[in-house]
Amino acid sequence: MTQSLTIARPDDWHLHLRDGAMLEAVLPETARHFARAIIMPNLVPPVVRGDQAAAYRDRILAALPEDMSFEPLMTLYLTEDTDPEDVAAAHASGLVKAVKLYPAGATTNSASGVTNFNKVKPVLAKMAEIGLPLCTHGEVTHNHVDIFDREAVFIDEVLDPIRRENPDLKVVMEHITTSTAADYVKSNDKNLGATITTHHLIINRNHILVGGIKPHYYCLPVAKREEHRIALRAAATSSDTRFFLGTDSAPHVDAAKETGCGCAGCFTATNTMALLAHVFEEDGALDKLEGFASLNGPAFYGLPVNSDTLTLTKSDTATQFPDKIHGGDGPVTVFDPGFPVYWDVT
Repeated sequence: MTQSLTIARPDDWHLHLRDGAMLEAVLPETARHFARAIIMPNLVPPVVRGDQAAAYRDRILAALPEDMSFEPLMTLYLTEDTDPEDVAAAHASGLVKAVKLYPAGATTNSASGVTNFNKVKPVLAKMAEIGLPLCTHGEVTHNHVDIFDREAVFIDEVLDPIRRENPDLKVVMEHITTSTAADYVKSNDKNLGATITTHHLIINRNHILVGGIKPHYYCLPVAKREEHRIALRAAATSSDTRFFLGTDSAPHVDAAKETGCGCAGCFTATNTMALLAHVFEEDGALDKLEGFASLNGPAFYGLPVNSDTLTLTKSDTATQFPDKIHGGDGPVTVFDPGFPVYWDVT
């Protein structure tokens, strides 16, 4: 029996496209299904100024296949030297839709991030004034804080003080991984949203560690206990408009993942929508998928909902996704949910 669901074309509110050969390889995997995406700025060197964001956007559009439509929504990488006026000018031009906060050392290519948060106060004040959202990688990097507690400590020590000092600042808590983060979003009704990834709805920390280390499930923030995965699923399927999709799809070639010090990131661009249909159906919330993937994000960012649509179809035969995406830099493994999926985009 065939079942179908048509929704407004979705957007991805947290995406890594990289650059060069990797960009050319992975961009079509997103553009095939998503109309827009918030593009992460953690290149080497990072995208810290408006002119760099414009040049990166040009490279993305140049790599886009002619038969695909896709709009990259650009961001700037927040550093302790970021110029508030450059940020304001980039926003006023319509180019930059958000600024990304990486605590220094928190994840891939985050060495240029923030250590002294007092130094970015002028930028945050300017962003609050002009209505430019702050996207946060919500983890502290103190050596004495357990990796599984870093999100909760970030909320207490960094995020909540920033929001109290800048109540008009719009903030996106990206890729939340804990019930603590979900509850924090629910307890605040002004200027706060959160993205949830596809993979954090599917895996917990056992998937990474039980039966041998699984490098393609290793991501940052790292997956947590099962109770937190369940809390994330409840948030995503709840119809709460403060939660929306940000895949954090993060391609690394296999050689960089399958090594003694493997890179963090799950590549989910290829099969996210099918996996989400499976998850939402499993939780009896298929009618809530459009809100999570297509409506809530545009509402938070003040953008229109996409006018075109995407149709998902369920069949009796399990969908066969590619194991890898091949590009000039090498193969990239596609996220494997570990169970058969019967949905696909048609």
